[in-house]
Amino acid sequence: MSKLTDKVSEIARPIVEEEGCTLWDVEYVREAGTWYLRVFIDKDGGVSIDDCERVSRRLDPILDEEDPIPDSYVFEVGSAGADRELKRPCDFEQFMGNEIEVKLFRPVGGSKHYTGTLAAYENGTVSLAQGETILNFTKDQIAQVRLYVSIN
Repeated sequence: MSKLTDKVSEIARPIVEEEGCTLWDVEYVREAGTWYLRVFIDKDGGVSIDDCERVSRRLDPILDEEDPIPDSYVFEVGSAGADRELKRPCDFEQFMGNEIEVKLFRPVGGSKHYTGTLAAYENGTVSLAQGETILNFTKDQIAQVRLYVSIN
């Protein structure tokens, strides 16, 4: 995490927790020429639009006052989502045994996309179970890991 997102996380965490949620992630990204500061929150039972609004209304003036970002940006607060990205070791630990999808930078075994059960995570290596088969992907192979949401 960059120093900027670390600083925003420090500012946001107490407010998010006071609103009965947990801070999942903070990202600062440029899309189509515009900078976006996104704060992702989570809560048992799911995050509502009201949760996002309360956190946004409380956090926005504090970010203006603290001014951790010198450039102009669009500020958004949203749910981590059912298909949330797993980034930190604690994310993988929390969702061990759940269905995930792994996207790779380059094809391995003819594919850049794999789904299965998160079987292990150690030092950046993700182990994915597909039935009796275990596939291991190293940190340098992985573009993204998300929880897999099946649409039935």
